[in-house]
Amino acid sequence: MKDTIRVAVIGCGNIANSAHIPAYIASPHAEIKYFCDIIEEKAVACVEKYGCGTAVTDYRTILDDPELDAVSVCTHNDMHSVIAIDFMRHGKDVLCEKPAARVLSEAVEMERVSLETDRILSIGVCNRYSNAVNQIKALIDSGALGDVYHVYVSFRAYRSIPGIGGDFTTKAVSGGGALIDWGVHYLDLVEYVCGDPEPITVSGEAFCELGRDMQNYVYTHMWSENTKDLGGTYDVDDSVTGLIRTKGPTITFNGAWAENIDEPGTYIDFIGTKGGIRHEYLGGFTLYTVQNGMLCRTQPSFRSNDMHRDEVLDFAECVRSHTRNRNDIGKAILTSRIMQAVYDSSEAHREIVF
Repeated sequence: MKDTIRVAVIGCGNIANSAHIPAYIASPHAEIKYFCDIIEEKAVACVEKYGCGTAVTDYRTILDDPELDAVSVCTHNDMHSVIAIDFMRHGKDVLCEKPAARVLSEAVEMERVSLETDRILSIGVCNRYSNAVNQIKALIDSGALGDVYHVYVSFRAYRSIPGIGGDFTTKAVSGGGALIDWGVHYLDLVEYVCGDPEPITVSGEAFCELGRDMQNYVYTHMWSENTKDLGGTYDVDDSVTGLIRTKGPTITFNGAWAENIDEPGTYIDFIGTKGGIRHEYLGGFTLYTVQNGMLCRTQPSFRSNDMHRDEVLDFAECVRSHTRNRNDIGKAILTSRIMQAVYDSSEAHREIVF
């Protein structure tokens, strides 16, 4: 096992600065050697802020560095597969932010190269490291809910389309909208908690409605507003709904970046034969059971954690020991398969059979 791994952070935007970089710095066994961004000022700012590493603008210049062990890919979605595959083929392990890729074919190629090169490829579906999520998983695994036969997923917001007109709403860059940006986290969480059941059929509809008239789009707040471009592109889903049959539970979902209902709903219901759980996304959960002829509602207390940080720290340890983790592409690709099927179903207006 290596005592210290040397890493590069590719893409120096928000997720890199809020999660990946602080976690690597906190790790006693990781050292950041490079900060890379096509906007040189961002890479230089990281060097100055964190007091380590070298700023570069082209990731290809560091592919052959024999001292480099691993990279975090924190770029726009359209570059995920390209950069991850390049580094794996040059002997580096990769932590790639979600989604794995814009479309399923790119994610499949990433998995193939990971296996071919025997390089670790973890996908940044960080809920797999949430203490709350793992408590729910433990309860389900123990049989506390009985047979979990249905899961309902809600990731709905009022009017919060991110960076309208920019990369977030340009399908060629992002691969999709509300489903691939938000839904990926919820669906992957469900897959993980329920034992990564394989999908059987998917039926879905994705809607591109509220943001099409960008000039007249009215909103209360907007994530990544500094990237909006009212003369840009809007061709992604701002809401989506669907039904997924798996070899485990049936999953139904409703999601929206924007809808004309100001009642946000960000939660997941796990419904079993002996009990149920409502998980408030990024929060705690309520357990519903029957005990001694009584209907019981329990709200457990437990220590919360920084799931982004723990995800990156675990990746660093896996690089040291060359072992795959719970975020391995082999597991995370199930969500890519489901999302692709939702988009395909919506386009064809029919059910997709795996």
